[in-house]
Amino acid sequence: MHTPTITPHAVKELIDDGDLATLTRLMRDLPPTEIASIGNHLPRKQASIAFRMLPKSTALDVFEHLSPRVQQGLIDELGTTEVGEYFASLDPDDRAELLDELPTPIAHELVATLRRDEREATAVVLGFPRGSVGRRMSPEIVHAVVDDTAESVLEQVKAVGDRVETIYTIPVTEPDRELAGVVSLRDLLLADPGTTMTELMRSPVSARADDDAEQTAQRCVERGILATPVVDSDNKVVGVLTLDDAIEVIEQARDEDQARAGASEPLEEPYLLASVWRITRSRVVWLFVLAVSAILTVNVLEIFEATLDQMVALALFIPLLTGIGGNTGSQAAVTVTRALAVDDVRTRDVARVVSKEFRVGLTLGACLGVVGFAVASLAYDTSIGTVIGLTIVAICTMAATVGGLMPLAAKSIHVDPAVFSTPFISTFCDATGLIIYFTIAKAVLKI
Repeated sequence: MHTPTITPHAVKELIDDGDLATLTRLMRDLPPTEIASIGNHLPRKQASIAFRMLPKSTALDVFEHLSPRVQQGLIDELGTTEVGEYFASLDPDDRAELLDELPTPIAHELVATLRRDEREATAVVLGFPRGSVGRRMSPEIVHAVVDDTAESVLEQVKAVGDRVETIYTIPVTEPDRELAGVVSLRDLLLADPGTTMTELMRSPVSARADDDAEQTAQRCVERGILATPVVDSDNKVVGVLTLDDAIEVIEQARDEDQARAGASEPLEEPYLLASVWRITRSRVVWLFVLAVSAILTVNVLEIFEATLDQMVALALFIPLLTGIGGNTGSQAAVTVTRALAVDDVRTRDVARVVSKEFRVGLTLGACLGVVGFAVASLAYDTSIGTVIGLTIVAICTMAATVGGLMPLAAKSIHVDPAVFSTPFISTFCDATGLIIYFTIAKAVLKI
């Protein structure tokens, strides 16, 4: 008998055919992460049936790796009582992420199933604003005090290591829990048992709990830090941000940026599982914004209608000029947005960014303007060539400057820079570029 390939489609077919015995046998040898990946691409009903086929020990690990959307579906299908134990197995930051997606009554029911210490750990994470490091950290940690010995800390690791998210980087604190340093598990294992943490610890790279999660995660990944201590406003340790959580934060932010650069909101589920209404909703708001913005372009053409009547040839170059402006602005916006994400640029660098993008735009415009002048002069005459050449220089300079400025403006008012997406900048540059174009044309051609 041919064994079907283990794909979401194959699993769905087995469930639809009622062949649960084969499904159970096939999933038995799969790692929990692979089972979770399959579950993330199944419709809600099939995901819950497949989940029921798992042994309890495996189900606990699989539930932890499922997306919040699928976890929410399992709660709806199986009920809060049955899912309660799986919910308790999650790390506090993962519980908080799931609770954010649930209706308030169901969230309260799930929280009520937790032990007191689990509720307190979850409450710590929920106490920080969304998008902050505190919301993505793990408050359940092993920590050492400066006077502790390597032997005593290793005993603590053995006692609670299976209940915390990481043991490879351990914060070292003063007796009042103020951060003093960090020590690695490797150093503890190689040290003499009586060596104190003061001798072993090194200077910490820490983060404030209310810092932006994406920026902090970017720093952690770039430096390869396994776990970053998270402190409150008094520099007291409240948790750690692990490297795998940092990578997850960056991936989620990347998905959002890619979607918004295309003028839509990110889907929180696989495309084929998303309803038509959900996909429509993710796109329609942006299309309304762009439609309103495009009206500006129409108004500009109406204002300069008389100019076009006198020199019809000008209309032929409009697509070229608007395309150059939109692409130049988008390039600048993407570059600066990326620089903001990796912390190469801060909002206080606005003058330097504007100056640099102005010069870049001017240089690009000069290069393209020479080509535009030559082509237009050969096709028509030097007066038209002069208009096209000067317009390209002006549009490139304007578009690069505005494109570089917009992400910084967004950041300064606490808006995601990716919101100023490529289509939005293109539309803005279209309207402004046409004004520049016709102004130059009227001046040069005396019309």
